Amino acid sequence: MVGVALRRLAQTGLAVWALASVVFLLSYRDIDAAVRLALPDATEATAGPGAGSAADQATQQAALRQRLGLDLPLFYLSRTTDPQLHWVKWRWNGAHNQYHHWAMGLARGNWGVSFRTGEAVTARLGRALSFTLPLTGTAAFLAVLCAFGLGQRLARRPRGHSLLQAALVVLHALPLFVVALALLLTLANPEVVAWFPAYGLQAADAGLDTWSQAGQYALHLVLPVAALTLTALPELTLHLSGALTRELRSDYATTARAKGLTEQAIIRHHALRNALLPTITLIAELLPALVAGAVVVEVVFALPGMGRLLADAAAARDYPVLVGGILLIGAARLLALLLADLVYFWADPRIRWHS
Repeated sequence: MVGVALRRLAQTGLAVWALASVVFLLSYRDIDAAVRLALPDATEATAGPGAGSAADQATQQAALRQRLGLDLPLFYLSRTTDPQLHWVKWRWNGAHNQYHHWAMGLARGNWGVSFRTGEAVTARLGRALSFTLPLTGTAAFLAVLCAFGLGQRLARRPRGHSLLQAALVVLHALPLFVVALALLLTLANPEVVAWFPAYGLQAADAGLDTWSQAGQYALHLVLPVAALTLTALPELTLHLSGALTRELRSDYATTARAKGLTEQAIIRHHALRNALLPTITLIAELLPALVAGAVVVEVVFALPGMGRLLADAAAARDYPVLVGGILLIGAARLLALLLADLVYFWADPRIRWHS
């Protein structure tokens, strides 16, 4: 069991590395445009005020480009074309290329420097994760918890909860930004009900004590968490209730009823574990999907999380931040699928490790 888990973990690590490498190589092919957009901001951040004339700024940008290693070839092999003979020549660059430096730095924990701000990528991602992890983690936990309760209720009496099922279907059809805007306009609107703050944390909140900051932090996350939870809840609930309904119609459920077991006992001791099998993968993909949904939520509620950071990095072509964020999201998704594979072995005794 341990050997198979380690082998799956190694395969996941290789897949994450391949994903990051492809994103790096594709993004850095457009490095000239990224330099034009991002390097002026990075130059101002590193050179300080009074950068000087246009010639001085060009010199500083060239020096910064050399310091970041952007003047090196992109990969181990580079292709050049003879302008006269139109021959294609291949050149071996050895370790003096951008990909090698990036890969070695990544292995040592150095994910590079932001083109836009001159700040370490790990620092920017760390600050963004401090908002995104509580946001997505809480939303995933609440969505799964509510889905288990509502799914069992719908499976026990499907005809008695037709209104609830219809509400879930309608909610499932609504886009995330519609749900977020509806919560914003109804629960954070002074003209209706202003129970929650409308936008992200203010600079004035930094002067509060620890408990007050924690309270403000939690208060700002209520509506974003509610938006993500309401968006993820219908699919999980309907999927689980459908699986439970199929299990309750099976022969072993009929036999259990003949023995005098209640519907709740049949679900809890027999049907729920079998119904989990088709739902495990859906639950495993929930957290990475919520990270993608966090892009919309963090923009609507002005929260400085991972989704908003990646959206801004993509717009500014800040490729080190973009590659680092994609690496984290890809790793989370692949690890979630690995965890789903491991849970399958627990949920279904018929599956063996060697298979």
